[in-house]
Amino acid sequence: MSINKAKLTETDIISKFIMPAIKNAGWDDMSQIRQEVKLRDGKVIVRGQLGVRKTVKSADIVLYHKPSMPLAVIEAKANKHE
Repeated sequence: MSINKAKLTETDIISKFIMPAIKNAGWDDMSQIRQEVKLRDGKVIVRGQLGVRKTVKSADIVLYHKPSMPLAVIEAKANKHE
């Protein structure tokens, strides 16, 4: 049975392709890989007396050299994107 990659979600792409490739490359799942990592707070938009924070920016996967030393950010997309 063949997988129709065009119908896979972003989560499917991460779990079926990206994470296995990262682990096969030797990255340690417990100490070097984190998913859904908050990169920074969303931008604050001020209009008059009202301040609203936009969406928090996060990465799908971050690879760490050491626990406090991020090395790479991986952003996954569903297969419908180029």
